[in-house]
Amino acid sequence: MESSGFWDNSDYATECSVKLNLLKAKTDKFKSIETKYEDVETLIQIGNEEEDLSVIPEIEELLEELKNEIDDMMISTLLSGDYDKCNAILTLHAGAGGTEACDWTMMLSRMYQRYAERKGYSIEVLDFLDGDEAGLKSITIEIKGENAYGMLKSEHGIHRLVRISPFNAAGKRQTSFASCDVMPDIEDDVDIEINDDDLKIDTYRSSGAGGQHINKTSSAVRITHLPTGIVVQCQNERSQFQNKDKAMQMLKAKLYLLKQEENEKKASGIRGEVRDINFGSQIRSYVMQPYTMVKDHRTNEEIGNVDSVLDGNIDPFISAYLKMNSKKEE
Repeated sequence: MESSGFWDNSDYATECSVKLNLLKAKTDKFKSIETKYEDVETLIQIGNEEEDLSVIPEIEELLEELKNEIDDMMISTLLSGDYDKCNAILTLHAGAGGTEACDWTMMLSRMYQRYAERKGYSIEVLDFLDGDEAGLKSITIEIKGENAYGMLKSEHGIHRLVRISPFNAAGKRQTSFASCDVMPDIEDDVDIEINDDDLKIDTYRSSGAGGQHINKTSSAVRITHLPTGIVVQCQNERSQFQNKDKAMQMLKAKLYLLKQEENEKKASGIRGEVRDINFGSQIRSYVMQPYTMVKDHRTNEEIGNVDSVLDGNIDPFISAYLKMNSKKEE
């Protein structure tokens, strides 16, 4: 007996399952907010009736949780871009500052990975290059989860660190820079034609601490698109062919977005303005000496607890950026 084929479409079933899970997650969030609101009302009523001040700390804790959940739900309503729901591919490059900049790049990598963990996103390192003495010269991370690109697109730009460098024997303050490029991981096979003559493909040995394939074969792949200068690379897969396929997918996504930018004149909305990685071009400053402060120069959002930010607490900056952009679009 032949099947009608409607229910046998595994892709359709998967798509429906994903949509149902997303809708369930949204309703669960709303129910959680509703429950906490009712709990706060009940505790306030009990405290007033019994003149019991001991419930105040619990009320304050619930109010903070309630505020955070409402903020998260509000932010999700601001994610209406074409690619906001996509996974994010985040690339960090060390800029001016030598070894200190490489160390700063590694600190930023940790910050974004901790942020992803807080959000329940999964993380996969696609490529990295160690610094000569310490830290990282560059690293590419894929962050997978609902609205990952929409949340992280605000991080595109130059990040500046001011601190007393552990690599400076004189104990002087030093300023270092690292660039952050954030692109959506467009999973669909985008309609982009690439001429083989426009590509420069290099293979190299994967970095890492060892393993059956690490440093034994030239399985890592770097692709340069000569007309645009776009460079993508991947080394996390086990074979050169798999790394090449992933790198080509990344290249197609970047070229597709570049084409969209040219057609729609939305360069600042997808990839942002390309700037040198040095003074005067930073989007955010992280100051550890002589005072502690993280300030976003686009929104003027400030946080005094630098350690908290470097531990992944970047939601206030993301929220301020999305709110600013939503006002511009009104």
